[in-house]
Amino acid sequence: MTTRKLPLLPLRGIMVFPYMIIHLDVGREKSIAALEEAMVQDRIIMLAAQKDASTDNPTPEDIFKIGTVAEVKQLLKLPGGTIRVLVEGLYRAEITEYVTDSSHYEVEVKEFNEESEPNLELEALSRAVIHQFEQWVKLSKKIPPETLVSVVVVEDLGRLSDLIASHLTLKIEDKQELLNAIEVKDRLEKLCEILSREMEILELEKKISGRVRKQMEKTQKEYYLREQLKAIQKELGDKDDKTVEIAEYRKKLEDGNYPEEIIERVNKEISRLEKMSSSSAETGVIRTYIDWLLALPWNEVTEDRLDINVAEEVLNQDHYGLEEVKERILEYLAIRKLADNMKGPILCLVGPPGVGKTSLARSIARAMQRKFVRASLGGVRDEAEIRGHRRTYVGAMPGRIIQGMKTSGSKNPVFLLDEIDKMNADFRGDPSAALLEVLDPEQNNTFSDHYIEAPFDLSKVLWIVTANGIHNIPRPLRDRMEIITLAGYTEEEKIQIAKRYLVDKQRKEHGLSEKQLQLSDATLKKLISDYTREAGVRNLERTIAKVCRKVARQIVQEDKKSVKVTVQNLHVFLGAAKYQHRKAEENHQVGVSTGLAWTEVGGDVLPTEVTIMKGKGNLILTGQLGDVMKESAQAGISYIRSRAEEFNIPADFHEKQDIHIHLPEGAIPKDGPSAGITMATAVISALTGRKVRSDVAMTGEITLRGRVLPIGGLKEKVLAAHRMGIKTIILPSENKRDMDEIPANVRKQLEFVLAENMDEVLKCALVSE
Repeated sequence: MTTRKLPLLPLRGIMVFPYMIIHLDVGREKSIAALEEAMVQDRIIMLAAQKDASTDNPTPEDIFKIGTVAEVKQLLKLPGGTIRVLVEGLYRAEITEYVTDSSHYEVEVKEFNEESEPNLELEALSRAVIHQFEQWVKLSKKIPPETLVSVVVVEDLGRLSDLIASHLTLKIEDKQELLNAIEVKDRLEKLCEILSREMEILELEKKISGRVRKQMEKTQKEYYLREQLKAIQKELGDKDDKTVEIAEYRKKLEDGNYPEEIIERVNKEISRLEKMSSSSAETGVIRTYIDWLLALPWNEVTEDRLDINVAEEVLNQDHYGLEEVKERILEYLAIRKLADNMKGPILCLVGPPGVGKTSLARSIARAMQRKFVRASLGGVRDEAEIRGHRRTYVGAMPGRIIQGMKTSGSKNPVFLLDEIDKMNADFRGDPSAALLEVLDPEQNNTFSDHYIEAPFDLSKVLWIVTANGIHNIPRPLRDRMEIITLAGYTEEEKIQIAKRYLVDKQRKEHGLSEKQLQLSDATLKKLISDYTREAGVRNLERTIAKVCRKVARQIVQEDKKSVKVTVQNLHVFLGAAKYQHRKAEENHQVGVSTGLAWTEVGGDVLPTEVTIMKGKGNLILTGQLGDVMKESAQAGISYIRSRAEEFNIPADFHEKQDIHIHLPEGAIPKDGPSAGITMATAVISALTGRKVRSDVAMTGEITLRGRVLPIGGLKEKVLAAHRMGIKTIILPSENKRDMDEIPANVRKQLEFVLAENMDEVLKCALVSE
């Protein structure tokens, strides 16, 4: 065992064994100085590994004590100050002392004597190591078989173990343990242990890689094909690239005006889309969801036109009459001008078909300069139509409310929910219950759609709901809306609507000028009264269109310059009159009184006839009367029996006489509470022989004590009486509050008698004795 002084070259992340030839790149100043010192001397240098490869200036404590003495075979200077050196390991040595560290480490090293006597144990160990090394080479495939042959033929067991160790991919700590093993036997045992461990790891790796290969084979193939397809699409200029799409999403998010919550949600979905394979079925779901989130008007608001005079002018241009609705809209605009944060009202327009409910909503949007969107709820049975479907379902979509908001492009449109009374409930839920959140001002500022899953503010929306009747609207939903009734148009209003809107519209649609077709007010009046019977004006418009078609044909076929449609020749264009209005009886009659009725197409007169016959006191009711009218008749008979003495009627009339009450046009069902006093008056007239005035019509319900109860539909009933030529109308006194609905020109031509009891009715209705 000898000692000598040698320059030290610390190694980072690498280990040099005896008999090993390797290139080293040297760049540290102390390492270069140590190399230069070795070249000046006899090219011999001490190589020892650092304990931590990341240390740039190692101290003696950072360097392993046992290393390898090597000879520098070749030295080459590279650009940048680095030196590449070829060294060959000679033998193991131990650093006993650090002599100097001025420019480089100079160390005192002690050489180890590795000679050992061969024996059976060493032979067995060497054979085991060689066998394991062969297996390792086959499994790892990291070194060529030729190298294996050159290693196996080495007879020196110490050199054999070092050569095998130099070819293994081991941690620095494991290599240092092999270098520390001075005795050949210890070295072989350690090497045998390391090789056994490495073999187990390689076997496990082989099993895992085989399993993964089978699982990934198909996916890998698809991946390569997709990548090839992407490359082809890119060459062809195809824009269907996920990266381009994601960049567009991010740009939309930056340019748009979105709440923080939506920005976070979209960014999260974009991250999911980036990580997901393009062929995954869920990518389409994520894309559609992101598109919806970016398309909704989260903060987009249009500016209202708050000039009340201009808005009133626009409403009057589009619609004649409908004063109550117009007044309500103008009130809303006035309050919006004073209080900017007012929530949108929820108006429910109730009325028969054709009175202009839907077109009125469009006019409101035009008057306020808001966006208009319409959703028809007729026949809707699924709750998801309102609130949307969960995204877990195939083909999921947001509900009609969110779809409408996307279509409008603003947060404060005029939103029309049409035919709300035509909704139904079934096993898929109750859509009217889902509408409670939409139409409740206290809840709709955080409306939650199942698809969007983020609260959307609907409080700025001006909701307009339409229905033909309020009876089919659930009470909780009705409670959230402001009901405005559109009763229908009078004959005079229809004439004005036809003159101002319908005739001009149909002329333009049929290519006619004002000179080519002329319609007078009298012609329009006859057309309305004899050919249409409705509350609205749809059938009136169709009838005018029919006239226009006939006129157009005459102009083209007979080469006429103009056609004048008059009262006398109207039947040429439309045929015989379809409807004949009843006229008041010319003479006063016994047992015949005139009642008034409300129908869906307006008011009508209801002649009531009573005949007294000998019998056993039966009450016969004919004319398709409903239960309510039958009860009114029975109540009237009971009232007459209780007052028989006052009316000079025999007390036993109900035992010896049959009373037959008939309402003509028996094929038409009739029901309602407003015919009580009419039937009672006719019965009293028939029993007493006193005549009923032919110019008097009446409406009202009767009680057993003879009180007259209020009724509905007063405007329509009064107009019907006016058309018939009635001069006096008997009304319940409590209906005085409804007389303002009657047009002023009609009120002037009629006399109204407000009755509290039957005595007042009979006083006016019966002819004086």
